[in-house]
Amino acid sequence: MRSAPEDFVVEELPALTPDGEGEHDWLWVRKRGANTEWLATALARFAGVSARDVGYAGRKDRHALTTQAFTVYLPGRPSPDWSQLGLPGVTVLSQQRHRRKLKRGALKGNHFQLRLRQVSGDPAAFAAVLAQVQQRGVPNYFGEQRFGRGGDNLARAEMMFSGQRMRRQERELLISAARSAVFNAVLSARVAQASWDRGLAGEVWSLEGSRSWFGPEAETPELAARLAAADIHPSGPLWGRGALPSVDAAAQLEGEAVASVKTLRDGLERVGLTQDRRALRLMPQALQAEWEDDATLCLRFSLPPGTYATVVLRELVSAHSPSPMATPGANPPPE
Repeated sequence: MRSAPEDFVVEELPALTPDGEGEHDWLWVRKRGANTEWLATALARFAGVSARDVGYAGRKDRHALTTQAFTVYLPGRPSPDWSQLGLPGVTVLSQQRHRRKLKRGALKGNHFQLRLRQVSGDPAAFAAVLAQVQQRGVPNYFGEQRFGRGGDNLARAEMMFSGQRMRRQERELLISAARSAVFNAVLSARVAQASWDRGLAGEVWSLEGSRSWFGPEAETPELAARLAAADIHPSGPLWGRGALPSVDAAAQLEGEAVASVKTLRDGLERVGLTQDRRALRLMPQALQAEWEDDATLCLRFSLPPGTYATVVLRELVSAHSPSPMATPGANPPPE
């Protein structure tokens, strides 16, 4: 995976289109081997504005060929000549005016084209797994990149929760990693129980394509039909203060699972976050696979915001069968 940036191609799917007028330049940018935040800072420097005046909807992988939108606030000023940006591996594909700064999360999702090399195994077995994932989806883990190199973000989060001071930006990153690990612990328990894609007694349901959830509500024939149609999914906790909205068997499993990450759980409660939910199941859209030769596999699919292509790859091409992660956050890369 990622033998070259061109093997990991990501195109942002925007949730809106430029207005055609306004005080922001809307840029559609292709970058190769570049960090999103680094590029935002470079755009600000070139335009002569503060980094706060540059907006983007989401961070994209550095070791990849990615296309995404940025906005640059230029009140009362003409657009600079973006063709003269002169950054290696960066191309401004188009520029239009827009009325508002692009906010985080303002995207439909991302489309991926991933090329895996030196793949071995039984193509017929892969075809069976592919068909299963197309129909059933995959467990919606937070990917390993959320936790830093070797899971270091979790160790640092524990240090922060024990009283060590951190910079504000790092603090936000570590809180996010801790919350992700607690969610992964619950999802691992649901995978072990084979209930990650079906409802339990006392289930709270997540709506597809939305951050909304409802329940607790027992699985009725109507809800079962919506579950089969991927309109709803079982959910797990994004931990914070307050009582779990789940009850009965779902709440019992969640309580037992988060006991294994007690330090992170308690720290999240102390920083003032409130309980929220995330879908346990992820349904890749338009999932296709093509063997380019006996050992090269090309995959194409789209995912909603906040989800990870690496967890889809793990279920498709790991040497082992899909299984719960041994450690929260330690999602092994595909083989």
